[in-house]
Amino acid sequence: MNLRHFAHATYQIVTTERVGPTIFDLCDELLLTPSPSVGNDHLRRFYKTAIANIALRPVLNRAGLPQLRDQARFRALQDALRSARDDASPDWRAIGQPLAELLDELPQSHPKPSSVPAPTKPVSLERVDGIIRGCAAHLLGSFEANGFIPTYAAFNLVGDPDVRGRDLLVALDGLNARTYKNATLIFNLARVFFLANPHVAALINPPWHGIAETMWAPMQIRHRAAYYDAFFAETLMDYLDSSLASPEAARPARDAIGRMIEFCLDTSRERVRLPGGKEFDVVTALVPPPHCRMSRFFWKLKSNLGFGLYVPDCDTTACSLSAATQFGAKHSLLDQPMPDFYAAHQLGHLNHHHPATVPINDTIDFDGGVVTWIANLAGDKPFGNDVDPTLNLDVLEACFRNHERWQIVENPQRLETLRRIIRFQDRLADTGAFANPRSHIYYLPELYCAYFGRCYAAFRALPEPKRKALDPAGSFEMIRRQVLAYVQDELLTVEINVFDAALALLALAKLGAEPTSFAPALACMDRSFGEGGRRAPFKAYEWNKMKTPTRILVGSPEVTSAFVLSALVHARKLMKK
Repeated sequence: MNLRHFAHATYQIVTTERVGPTIFDLCDELLLTPSPSVGNDHLRRFYKTAIANIALRPVLNRAGLPQLRDQARFRALQDALRSARDDASPDWRAIGQPLAELLDELPQSHPKPSSVPAPTKPVSLERVDGIIRGCAAHLLGSFEANGFIPTYAAFNLVGDPDVRGRDLLVALDGLNARTYKNATLIFNLARVFFLANPHVAALINPPWHGIAETMWAPMQIRHRAAYYDAFFAETLMDYLDSSLASPEAARPARDAIGRMIEFCLDTSRERVRLPGGKEFDVVTALVPPPHCRMSRFFWKLKSNLGFGLYVPDCDTTACSLSAATQFGAKHSLLDQPMPDFYAAHQLGHLNHHHPATVPINDTIDFDGGVVTWIANLAGDKPFGNDVDPTLNLDVLEACFRNHERWQIVENPQRLETLRRIIRFQDRLADTGAFANPRSHIYYLPELYCAYFGRCYAAFRALPEPKRKALDPAGSFEMIRRQVLAYVQDELLTVEINVFDAALALLALAKLGAEPTSFAPALACMDRSFGEGGRRAPFKAYEWNKMKTPTRILVGSPEVTSAFVLSALVHARKLMKK
């Protein structure tokens, strides 16, 4: 990811002959018409803003699509766009079909890093302590400067390798908001022009080292959300638990944790209603300005593009409750019987109103899984619904930490809710599906491993009778073995970046692996420390993502520092023994 790469890609674009019609040949006539009096104006507005802008037009003007020399295919795509623009109730599967066929002709794959030899030089505890302190100083300095710890979102226009033609049709059919369907259609239309022109794709999506993608995109949207605050609060609690925080650092760390917990439980609080009428307070995914700390320009742009409405989700709620519990917070949100709420969103159990409408990862068995999105009081749920394995680990972890408060083992229905989630996780591990990126909606397999370690540690902290009641089949120990094998034998035997290393180390440490297995991850962190330049110890990498409407990555240098800090704190405990 350097100037030579971009210069070479730009030269290749300029000197390579265009091989077919461009997206502008296809769309300008339909979507840049002077009057929006006919059809759906959002589709026009989205195309003009997201694709036909002054930044992308020069690049995409060089990106022809040979398949569209066939006039029948060209007309089929135009007819589909016309239907999406004009029909009152579009047939989205029919609209997406010609585009789905093109996507399947341009397959993608996830990066496959090459094998590397095991490191020979150990990393000292003194060096580990220095990296922890450096990461903590970065996080606390960022909180002091901003009043929060920022995270960024960036669009990757080449899309996600897991979203193929069939998955596009599933998404167009299952997403609820028409604006979101429009965005998915246009982003994936642009995607085929990028994929058909390798030099254009290389310019906007340069290669990276390791597995988690580096966040390099020039336009990144800074924002704040409760999910991030819960994560950063937990990281700073790890720092306080490490005994490395001086009194001068401990005070601002505790203050930052308290303010972030308040943001989660109060600022981001939202009331919702279950189908039977019972109301719960949950945590919303993204609060409006000024609380989201997004600039007015980006909030207006996001709203104009159809992304103005966000609703609560089960993951943000679980992580917020977990962080608050760990900090010892007393709050009415924690007093609610949340397993009852999750049961109403659990497939195959008490959930009859929240199906998985966007099952693009349905190569796994969803039974027992809790869906992602929660309808607001108005009944809005713009993203449809899906099932993510890592999210379900967060639900388990929050329940384990609050098992006494919520009387989980003592209540047969709540006990069955958690057992069903555990069986869902058991099948993922038993089949090896957890290691397949296609099984996940918002995360990579390596993050699943780290979060399983977090969940496993909370499970092991339960009294033994309660562990046996929750997991009579011993699923947690089986999953532990599978995750350790994947991390040690696959993840840490190939080229990784520091974010990969942090996730691997967090999994190993939380699962009680031998410290000798930490060596590859520690060596990567050691040599990467300082890669972020003067402002941060490390660069920003892909933490989580959305696969629709295109691949939207979320992360920041602060997120990398946080994962490295937590991983080293937990590894350090075992290394000192």
